[in-house]
Amino acid sequence: MGTDNIEIVLTELDTLFNVDFETRQQKEELTSLNLIRIGTSGALQADIPVVNGFLVSEYGLGLDGLAYFYEQGPMVIEREMTSSFINQLNWDRDLPKPYAVKGSSALIEKLGKGLLRGITLTAPGFYAPQGREVRLSVTDNTIIDRAGKFQFNGFRVTNFEMETSALYALSAMLGHQAMTVCDIIANRISGKFSPDYKVSMGKLIGTMLDRISSL
Repeated sequence: MGTDNIEIVLTELDTLFNVDFETRQQKEELTSLNLIRIGTSGALQADIPVVNGFLVSEYGLGLDGLAYFYEQGPMVIEREMTSSFINQLNWDRDLPKPYAVKGSSALIEKLGKGLLRGITLTAPGFYAPQGREVRLSVTDNTIIDRAGKFQFNGFRVTNFEMETSALYALSAMLGHQAMTVCDIIANRISGKFSPDYKVSMGKLIGTMLDRISSL
């Protein structure tokens, strides 16, 4: 889906609940939504399994730059983690500026028990931003290796996908609770792939539905 489409979904979903369509003004009483994204992802650590490797994104670390387009963006960004990531990776200034945002602690504690946790790297594309080449070459093919070595307060970058940073940033700015949980279907370090990710995705969806019913 990508961070650009997440922006559309989150903005319009929030509008349905929190904007008066007659006056086109924000409602006096706002509704806070619980938003749980269930998706697939590739692991960036060799020890993360590709069979029933369910991983909760404690943080979303965006390489898309979306949060900086919003006035409220700096208020939700984890500045220490962001600065540490930029410094540790010696981030290229010609690329979008990274930003880290924490997921909903309440949802993660209630729905993420017993699951792997980590920092999810959100890329603004599927190919070059994630180090993949077809006919075009990437400008930097070391990002995956360098990101995999990143450490901050006991957390490490665990996986790559394309939505979490936008989901977390926009939800935090709008007053919603958000959590991403991914089925790890490939490991970019070990080269292993899930033999049948449809089965594990079905299991993950069922697990989340059971846990959500208790919210």
